Amino acid sequence: MKILVIQTAFIGDAILATALLESLHHWNSKASIDFMVRSGNESLFEEHPYINHLYIWHKPKNKIANLVKLAFDIRKQKYDLVVNLHRFASSGFVSFMSGAKDKRGFDKNPLAFLYNKKVIHDLRVGLHETERNHLLIADIVEAKSSKPKLYPSSKIFDSIKHLQTENYVCLAPASVWFTKQMPQVKWEQLAKKLSASTLVYLLGAPGDLKLCNAIAANVVHKNVIVLAGKLSLLQSAALMNSATMNYVNDSAPMHLCSAMNAPVTVFFCSTIPQFGFGPLSDNSKIVEATTPLDCRPCGIHGFRACPQQHFKCGNDIEIQ
Repeated sequence: MKILVIQTAFIGDAILATALLESLHHWNSKASIDFMVRSGNESLFEEHPYINHLYIWHKPKNKIANLVKLAFDIRKQKYDLVVNLHRFASSGFVSFMSGAKDKRGFDKNPLAFLYNKKVIHDLRVGLHETERNHLLIADIVEAKSSKPKLYPSSKIFDSIKHLQTENYVCLAPASVWFTKQMPQVKWEQLAKKLSASTLVYLLGAPGDLKLCNAIAANVVHKNVIVLAGKLSLLQSAALMNSATMNYVNDSAPMHLCSAMNAPVTVFFCSTIPQFGFGPLSDNSKIVEATTPLDCRPCGIHGFRACPQQHFKCGNDIEIQ
């Protein structure tokens, strides 16, 4: 059986999609499972044991031409089942072009009328996103939804071994969206508190280096070390795996922790856990402002600035 799973959204969405790969593999271990992601996310799935082939949609340049080429390449594979977790027309086009016998996806996709099976994607029903994704295959995979999982290689683990001490924590203070990111001063308070007794690693992408350097400069402690831009996504996941605790926003690092079952404390600002994108680690904690706010949540994905210009959902979080 040939299966294609599509999730060309952001890093966190791609990580959560791995729960579906787990469920499909355990349902049919002989199935050939391919995965389609956007460029930039492919490094997460290096040596993934359940992915036969990884399709990469290069979006920064000639994205339409690249999408059409991918669609025709995919059509040649004659898939039995295509499961599209992405809710936009681009992936709906690929699903349709695949010519698969069984095409499935969410109702919010503009081309959902072309699916053999479509499922309502509703943030209000109290399901985690991995459970919503699982609804697309619930009629063929009777088991409950699996958890997301990543598979850093032994080479990846060896590459960060020198950073692993008996006692360290990781902080990932950045987010793509301003209103999903706890204010810098709060991260500085947390780093000051933690660095008194343990080693603190500041993690992030190259674009997060400025923020991490600013936090480290204001904390001024030998136990605070900036690693932003120095580690790959899988290296970060491997490092977080054995941390005493990981402190993150409602963003991709939280999903890295879920996929490694790493301990995590998540700060929710403008978004809320009830949307269904919260942590799945066995050892997880959610921290939110206790101040009642009529404006929260202000959106699913966050904004580049607080719509009310006060950002109380972030400023009122207490660091204990």
